[in-house]
Amino acid sequence: MMSAATEPIAPAEGDLEFAADQAIAACGGDAREAVKALIVANDFEAQLDELRSKVSTGYARGRLPGARERKDGADG
Repeated sequence: MMSAATEPIAPAEGDLEFAADQAIAACGGDAREAVKALIVANDFEAQLDELRSKVSTGYARGRLPGARERKDGADG
């Protein structure tokens, strides 16, 4: 179960509009290219999260975010 501190916070509507405009502008005004770039970025983040969960806490020596939380959660 996710705690309130780890639940994603919904951005304000204006923030979404601004972020969408930035993504489209970064892709030369092509909305389709912006969507493709965001899908790739999202997939990369998912792969990174999966890899972080597989790295041992000892190997990472606490350098990865959440490494200590995983160790604490395994104790109880």
